[in-house]
Amino acid sequence: MKFGTSFPCTNYYPPALQPWEPKASDKDLAVIARAIDKAGFDYLSVSDHIIMSTELGEKMGNHWVDAIALLGMLCGATENVKVYTSVLVAPYRHPLILAKQFSSLDYLSGGRVVCGIGIGHQEKEFELLGISRPDRAAITDEYLEAIKVLWTEDNPEYRGKYVSFNDIKFEPKPTNNRHLPIWIGGNSRPGMRRAAKYGDGWVPWQITPQQLPECLNYMRDQAGFAEREATGYDIVMPTTIIMREEGTQRILGETIIPDGVQEWIDVVGANKDAGANVSTVTFGHTTTIQEYLDKIALFVEEVMPKFKD
Repeated sequence: MKFGTSFPCTNYYPPALQPWEPKASDKDLAVIARAIDKAGFDYLSVSDHIIMSTELGEKMGNHWVDAIALLGMLCGATENVKVYTSVLVAPYRHPLILAKQFSSLDYLSGGRVVCGIGIGHQEKEFELLGISRPDRAAITDEYLEAIKVLWTEDNPEYRGKYVSFNDIKFEPKPTNNRHLPIWIGGNSRPGMRRAAKYGDGWVPWQITPQQLPECLNYMRDQAGFAEREATGYDIVMPTTIIMREEGTQRILGETIIPDGVQEWIDVVGANKDAGANVSTVTFGHTTTIQEYLDKIALFVEEVMPKFKD
């Protein structure tokens, strides 16, 4: 089992927001990033929204730091942890720009970037950016294909409905001489199919450990997935299931954030038994930065060794 955690203070999403986060300074953010890195976490994630509609602001919070800028800061503040977007909304950014941003971050960080991709949901963002929300799945699939071409081919060419290019050079390429690891977000069957076809990993956020085996069986029914899984595929499960309806943010039930050694052990164990190989950890309720850092240290000392490969 590998371990990740989401970076705090940079989005104020009410179900997970801690009271100290809005008060954190830029220096505090650097301290937190270095602490997570030093603790030995494998992954550190950031989220993505461009704007927040007034309709959803109270339910989702209005404060969302730009994901790409934040990845740059985290790459500079850390040395070992891999950083990823959980998840970046692909249709919002032209694939030439998106591919350039991620390959540049990968180059500057020594190969520590994972590209997490989703199709998005917030209607207002699509409207203001002039992007067709009904076409967002088709746009995402095409962008993923185009990005892989840019990352892997010496003379990249692509012709599609939403993007086309030829007679170009694209550098820097990813440092591993292939496309960057791509993790695909989504809880629906179409999202699973996309993850099975295009992804090197799948990042659900409302799938429970009890539901995961059925989902994995469905993905294994997709052409070519079983072979790819056998050579290495990441199933990235949260330890917290936020009970909100995607899009409307309607409350579906109580969001329970595991807190304390035994609860952490139970949920990570459930993720592992269900078929996950990455757990994205949250640390329960904390009232200060120091309490948050203390819980990270407790998790690393008491929980991580029980599951580390």
